[in-house]
Amino acid sequence: MDKIVIEGGFPLNGEIAISGAKNSAIKLMAVCLLTDQPIKLTNMPRLRDTRSMAGLLEHLGVQVDAGEGDEMLLNAETLSSTTAPYDLVRKMRASFNVLGPLIARNGSAKVSLPGGCAIGARPVDLHLKAMESFGVKIKLEEGYVIAAANGGLKGAEITFPFISVGATEHALLTAVLAKGETVLNNAAREPEIIDLANCLNAMGAKIFGAGRSQITITGVSKLSGVNHAVVPDRIEAGTYALAAATAGGSVRLTNIRSDHLGSLWPLIAQAGAKVSLDETTVLIERGGGRLKAVDMETQAYPGFPTDLQAQFMAMMCLADGTSIIRENIFENRFMHCPELSRMGADIDVRGREAIVRGVKELKGAPVMATDLRASASLIAAGLAASGETHVGRVYHLDRGFERIEVKLGNCGARIRREKE
Repeated sequence: MDKIVIEGGFPLNGEIAISGAKNSAIKLMAVCLLTDQPIKLTNMPRLRDTRSMAGLLEHLGVQVDAGEGDEMLLNAETLSSTTAPYDLVRKMRASFNVLGPLIARNGSAKVSLPGGCAIGARPVDLHLKAMESFGVKIKLEEGYVIAAANGGLKGAEITFPFISVGATEHALLTAVLAKGETVLNNAAREPEIIDLANCLNAMGAKIFGAGRSQITITGVSKLSGVNHAVVPDRIEAGTYALAAATAGGSVRLTNIRSDHLGSLWPLIAQAGAKVSLDETTVLIERGGGRLKAVDMETQAYPGFPTDLQAQFMAMMCLADGTSIIRENIFENRFMHCPELSRMGADIDVRGREAIVRGVKELKGAPVMATDLRASASLIAAGLAASGETHVGRVYHLDRGFERIEVKLGNCGARIRREKE
């Protein structure tokens, strides 16, 4: 097992190119199940999660050519199986989203209940209720969802009781081949939803309103192949922006959609770093002097992303004053707090709120990554801390960040990967 070793206390200076979005790429890979024609995805990140999804698709009979660079070719001309086994689905929650496309393609499917990061219950109830709205019969047996739509999928009006990115994406993937019209109410509005809809529309789907709270889908009988570029990863961009503000220095982020992080840039500026941006680049600069405490709460898009909460907290650990960070999305997403405290942070967790009293210095320590985004917060803290930090269990990190030690190393970070 690998670990990341960081010698902290050195500012970051340089340029970082942002990869394609993990949270979009995985769902875009599932699109191949909806057509017998080839799919070409570009700006694809090379991650543990995309490899896991590729392994699942190959099990189903999809020809996957990841090749070199940022391209991936997917061809599901024929499928050899409609069963997604536990050993493959447990590695990543998003792989559960093959259920709807398999039903749309073959009329039935058997998919294991998912795994993934332990940051909350994140039940699949909304997914299954959406499937039932399309006329799918669902049975749960021995940890598997056994689903069939013998009469074919039928359009439906679905109102989500709360906003769910995964359920919205899953319903989109299913509705495009359903007969008639589907209306999704209280739909998620994330850029990754728009990216998925854009790809499906380019294949011949009829999706209207993606990026709004109501989405309308008119089902079609067939989808064609497509060449599609994955949207830049706003969470990776925000992570590096926060790392630069935390450690200090001057970092330019390229291949970015700056408008996708409208809730982040004002908070970084309030904390004392300079933010200069245009449509595709962002420059983060911070010289001497302490950061300033800023309160923050996570919200569904376009609010502050829950996937940047831990990284924001790492920055606030060194701020002058007290900040209150409220987590409104997941009920168990403060597991990084004890690890940051090992480095000298002063954090008091009270339910869904964390009270962070900034300290003048963090000190390097051995810490353990508890989930994907927590991993990144420990990296950022280690960059700013004095001494050496060892971040263990970085397989979490590899799920969502492409060559993080290389990208940071190119900006002057003293960071390396070692075997534990």
